[in-house]
Amino acid sequence: MDQKSIWSKRYADAGDHYLFGTEPNRFLAHRSELLGNGQTALSIADGEGRNSVWLAEQGLKVTAVEIAPEAIEKARHLAAGRQVDVDFILADMLAPDWPPHDLGKSFDWVIGIFVQFVNGQDREQQFTAIKQLTRPGGRVLLLGYTPKQLEYKTGGPSTIENLYTTAFLREKFSDWAIEELVEYEDDLSEGIGHKGRSALIGLIARKPG
Repeated sequence: MDQKSIWSKRYADAGDHYLFGTEPNRFLAHRSELLGNGQTALSIADGEGRNSVWLAEQGLKVTAVEIAPEAIEKARHLAAGRQVDVDFILADMLAPDWPPHDLGKSFDWVIGIFVQFVNGQDREQQFTAIKQLTRPGGRVLLLGYTPKQLEYKTGGPSTIENLYTTAFLREKFSDWAIEELVEYEDDLSEGIGHKGRSALIGLIARKPG
């Protein structure tokens, strides 16, 4: 089953519930003051809108990319209920023609919260797109799971190749200014999808220029 089918089914099976809740991820929310340094943000693999809607509430002009139409429908409903505007785009960021030229290359922030659904060459493409879509002087914020998460089994990928380590992220952003890189544990309560003790890693890196 391909990624679109997998995620479409997961979001559809959740029914009217939001699989990962409607509140922003805590790592992201705790950096609200820093986020205010920018004007535009791109949220990748945005899901049902919990992070993009919150970003819009902070006054940012937000674009959100998601592969599952079922998730975008819920995200639009969430944005309408919270009275904010988000440009939701239904797209596969691993498609050969992504990102499209009309998406632009000038986002102050590119946000990836738990986007560890690929490894190998696909992940290389994912990281290339993330970097490409960040403006010079702009920042990337990533939050993911570390290999210890396989012990907790409270969410995230089930294969170690998909998980992040400090060394891996330092290598991927070796030519950027790493402003924060932290491994930590937290008790998550994000819908039914992320619940319980979790082994996490967060990154903020600034693009040269």
